[in-house]
Amino acid sequence: MSVLTVNEPEHRHIDGSERCLPGDRHDEPPRLTTTVPREYVHRASVAEVFLTSCTRIDETHFALTGQWPRAHTYFNSSDGRRHDPLQLAETIRQAGLCIAHAELGVLLGQHFVMWDLSWAAAPEQLGIGATPTDFAVDAVIATEGRKNAMTAKRRLEVTIRCDGRTAATGTSRFTCLTPETYRRLRGDTLSASPGPGPEEQPVRMDPAEVGRTLPSDVVLAPTDRPHCWLLAPDTRHPVMFDHAGDHIPGMVLLEAVRQASCALLGPAATLIPVQASTEFHRYVEFGSPCWIEATPMPDQPDGLAGFLVTGRQDGKTVFASSVSGPVAQY
Repeated sequence: MSVLTVNEPEHRHIDGSERCLPGDRHDEPPRLTTTVPREYVHRASVAEVFLTSCTRIDETHFALTGQWPRAHTYFNSSDGRRHDPLQLAETIRQAGLCIAHAELGVLLGQHFVMWDLSWAAAPEQLGIGATPTDFAVDAVIATEGRKNAMTAKRRLEVTIRCDGRTAATGTSRFTCLTPETYRRLRGDTLSASPGPGPEEQPVRMDPAEVGRTLPSDVVLAPTDRPHCWLLAPDTRHPVMFDHAGDHIPGMVLLEAVRQASCALLGPAATLIPVQASTEFHRYVEFGSPCWIEATPMPDQPDGLAGFLVTGRQDGKTVFASSVSGPVAQY
């Protein structure tokens, strides 16, 4: 399971969509586009906030808007021509957090346990054009269990559209925990170190072997076991470790899934993860080796590759993921 948290205690409602367009009436001032509060999506940097509005339609339906930058430092394809499908995962994550804080009464300072995250993308809708990509999110949230219990599990279903066309669909399940509950759950791990310093990190894979271009984006180190790597992210990474925490963030695990898949494809080839489904079973702790193992999935449609990727720490499975998509050469 992946936990996301923020410590600010206040709560603020977000009104409807704000667009950089003149008002319909001459006496109305233009409504200007801004991001939602960074605290609502558990990000430290405003530059990493992709949502611009959140509106309640009814008790379970919500409409959100957002924008992906043209040249993100991390969520771009290696050739810079399309948005990275992992940006969809981050958008789904942000949508669930924003709705919970803005519309469901979940206070800032409470903790989110993510149990699973899945998406299916239309890669032809993820191209980068001459301007940033505006998108709309149709979201439905259903509560599993007692409706008013903060420990009830919520299921989020989203459809992301660009220019009116479906770019992706996705689902996620999460639980909200009070700080007191979280402290009881985590115990001594709350004081865990964020990992070894740069001088203590193992030598990571070459970026070209795992579908990346920058060494700082690589999260895997080689081992002497076939199809197995050591999870070794740079905890100073400005996007993957944008906010402080007591465990490895879920987005790092999703990147490990992609990189392990690319490593099986060989150098100069990268998987475009247009479909993925991940279950988070346990927290991935700092200070203990986490082994990433990948195996190919047979019987994929022509032009697609698929992989099963698992993470194991202290002899236990911490997450399991299936991922598939076309293979790009670069």
